[in-house]
Amino acid sequence: MAEKKKESTEVTVIEVTEELLREKLYEVRGVKVMLDSDLAEIYGYTTKRFNEQVNNNIERFDEDFCFKLTKEEWKDLRSKKSTSSWGGSRHLPYAFTEQGVYMLMTVLKRDLAVKQSKDFVRTFKKMKDYILDNQPLIGQREVMRLSMQTAENTVEINKLRMNIGSVERQMSDVMGQLNDVVTKSDLADMMNSFVREEDNGWLMYNAK
Repeated sequence: MAEKKKESTEVTVIEVTEELLREKLYEVRGVKVMLDSDLAEIYGYTTKRFNEQVNNNIERFDEDFCFKLTKEEWKDLRSKKSTSSWGGSRHLPYAFTEQGVYMLMTVLKRDLAVKQSKDFVRTFKKMKDYILDNQPLIGQREVMRLSMQTAENTVEINKLRMNIGSVERQMSDVMGQLNDVVTKSDLADMMNSFVREEDNGWLMYNAK
């Protein structure tokens, strides 16, 4: 009797790292979430089988743990994150918050799922610890960025003031020259008005 072929149960184990989470975390409704297809792959399930496990225990997943994306949210997410793995006619996915990912530990019982759940806990903790440990530094960077922006703005303002000052000086010089011309012209007219024609002839005769 022919020996039955065994179905391949080999699953590629995906390492849960900070880099992976940064790649698979999306922001929806103001919170960070992971999609069912990504979590199914990490936990070693098909998306269909994964969602069956969730639906069979849906009472454990309140809305702040898990929610289904709307058509608009799904369209917006796909436009921001282009990836061929999502396909073209996929169902509206479930989105899981951090609390929802933790709740999956009570639902998914495979050995791989248990291992991945523990790695999720450790990795989330590392990311939180990093933020807490570097919070002062992050604050300093923001202050430095604002200071640099302020300095750049100050330089631009000073340049503008210098340009305005230069224009004002040029205008002042031109007005001064115009005043001189007008003054000399006025003085000439005044002198001519005081000298009679016969006196002018006398002055010219004596000037020879």
